[in-house]
Amino acid sequence: MKRSMLLAGLVLAFAAAASAQGLAVGSVMENFSLADTSGKMQSLNELKGNNGAVVVFLSAQCPVVRAYNERINQIATAYAAKGIKFIGINSNVSESPDAVKSHAELNYKFPVLMDKNSVLADKLGASVTPEVYYVDAKGVLLYHGAIDNDRWGKNVTDTYLRTAFDSALAGKKIERTTANAFGCSIKRSAAD
Repeated sequence: MKRSMLLAGLVLAFAAAASAQGLAVGSVMENFSLADTSGKMQSLNELKGNNGAVVVFLSAQCPVVRAYNERINQIATAYAAKGIKFIGINSNVSESPDAVKSHAELNYKFPVLMDKNSVLADKLGASVTPEVYYVDAKGVLLYHGAIDNDRWGKNVTDTYLRTAFDSALAGKKIERTTANAFGCSIKRSAAD
């Protein structure tokens, strides 16, 4: 009996640890539906392009996200023409819907969806803003992490996300499939 309890406890611990890590590169991101800043329900499958999508976790208040806004829009515009669409996600419970909507309208050329109670962030394992998940047209996660190597944009030497896009679009193997994302923590509810 003690062995079965111990084994069950270990299985649960491993399952919890795997869940906490989120979506692994090579796994399929399940379709999800969230309301955009106007209240309209939108889904991953409806929004992704012919060559995939980038789910980017954003914040209306984070100074690192604000430093990335122009770069994010430049990348989104350049690759939308190549069939990769950006989908912004705001999972911060500390940011009001009005603040998120205002920030999105002023700063982004792509939809921003509201992840109430951080459900999608928890499912994917997202922890900071900005943090990106790049999936192909079938929803397979090809890259996860930072957009580039410089939070302030003054000394960018590694363009992780662009490099992943270019490799995938050329039919080549993506050499670097992850890079530690950095920025502001996603603000979850106190009960989490």
